Amino acid sequence: MSFGILLIIAIAAAAVFSYQPAMAAQPFKFSRSFGILLHPTSLPAKHGIGDLGESAYKFVDYLGSCGASLWQTLPIGPTGYGDSPYASLSAFAGNPLLISPDILAAEGLLSPSDLAYIPDFPETKVDFGAVINYKRNLFNRAYENFRALKSGPLVREYKRFVEANDALWLDDFTLFMALKEKHGGAAWCDWDPSLVRRDKKALSKARIELSGQTGFFKFLQFTFFRQWNELKKYANARGVKLIGDIPIFVAYDCADVWVHPELFRLDEKGKPLVVAGVPPDFFSATGQYWGNPIYEWKAMKKNNFAWWVARFKNTLGMFDIIRIDHFRGFEAYWEIPAAEKTAVKGRWVKAPGRGLFAAVRKALGELPIIAEDLGVITPEVETLRDEFGFYGMKILQFGFSGNAGDAAKYLPHTFTTSRAVVYTGTHDNETSAGWYKNLDEKIKKLFRDYTASDGWNPAGEMVRLAAASVCDIAIVPMQDIIAIDNAGRMNTPGTFGDRNWSYRIKAGELKMIDAIRIKRYCRLFGR
Repeated sequence: MSFGILLIIAIAAAAVFSYQPAMAAQPFKFSRSFGILLHPTSLPAKHGIGDLGESAYKFVDYLGSCGASLWQTLPIGPTGYGDSPYASLSAFAGNPLLISPDILAAEGLLSPSDLAYIPDFPETKVDFGAVINYKRNLFNRAYENFRALKSGPLVREYKRFVEANDALWLDDFTLFMALKEKHGGAAWCDWDPSLVRRDKKALSKARIELSGQTGFFKFLQFTFFRQWNELKKYANARGVKLIGDIPIFVAYDCADVWVHPELFRLDEKGKPLVVAGVPPDFFSATGQYWGNPIYEWKAMKKNNFAWWVARFKNTLGMFDIIRIDHFRGFEAYWEIPAAEKTAVKGRWVKAPGRGLFAAVRKALGELPIIAEDLGVITPEVETLRDEFGFYGMKILQFGFSGNAGDAAKYLPHTFTTSRAVVYTGTHDNETSAGWYKNLDEKIKKLFRDYTASDGWNPAGEMVRLAAASVCDIAIVPMQDIIAIDNAGRMNTPGTFGDRNWSYRIKAGELKMIDAIRIKRYCRLFGR
């Protein structure tokens, strides 16, 4: 049995965080509630990017003033090329860019002089390159100060964190990061061949030579999870639950693929044989070529999906509820030969979703899951979702597409079950204000007739529709609460550039007048 397989079994057998299996005999049932979607990087912190410091705590308080009890984020793993949270360097680690320098200073790991100079960062967007350089310098200083500590509560807490996580994911991930840095950021497949194939002698040598760097990355993970857990405690104590996000696929250039190549369909050189995407449709004649490696499901089934069990357990230690991105891929996924340039020459391949979720449920109990069941969804996908009691998603913008099929599925008067989560739009959509502005006049009239409004504040009308719907949960992007146009759009699928993932809200845009309006909706519609 390979080292990778043994490690996966160890991961499944141990708890990374504090999640305890639910004992419910029935599928998870959510109470009628309201939430806001805002990624932490979009918070109005002073260090160039939203973080887990004061602005995050103020946002929790703002949620309370809105009557909201849910905060949904995007994935919070460390990002790589393109800065997308859906292309993380690890399925288990946290994003160090979310670490608050102010909290480090409060703990004595940074001095006031370290924070005396803050670059003139953009107020409404994240300049990731500038933020990475700035925070890396601060983190280097904090790590040196931490290393100078010989004892004390912080040192003991760090040792407990390392002991709990090293064999599970931390040791491999931090070695991956140190090696990646040593190789100038190159993908792991371009490292020395002995490291690519994870030769034991090469790995042992690298661990010794790079012990300083791996220690630095362990310190960052310890700090991230320490700050995250404190924020979660604060939110939960005030009645706010956190909704996290699990992308179905992982990035090729991530620690998980490097550590567990047997779990992915790779060739003898470690390169993907096939990759993920979606087929051509009305929106794209060539489909979407995502490039994520496809799982070797046979190997995963042999270990009773241990890697997935560990991944769900890890995420449930960080969040109260999980949204699964691209849920339909657990029933069948679009497989594309890696050599292709587009998604045209792909094929549908059945996935073992039923066996996977049965294994996860057996290990962890009934799961608080939202299934992203958007797009062309087959009856088989709906059966899989309903069999495990997962909630589906409704997107109000889709109901006004002018397509009768969309109207029959996404307009609130057609909803036939409360076991769904309604959104005005998602991180991949235009903001509601920008969306309405770009509609043709015929659809605008339909919208005004449907909402009995004059169209002056379409975002506000969409929020009201969501709150009034029969769905147990209503989630609204923060951009629609403040009714910002497409300048606030988080992501445009299929495009690359510094506008994606970089949106930041201004501190003054968290207005009490909006909070009072939302709270009135929550009371009026029983949320």
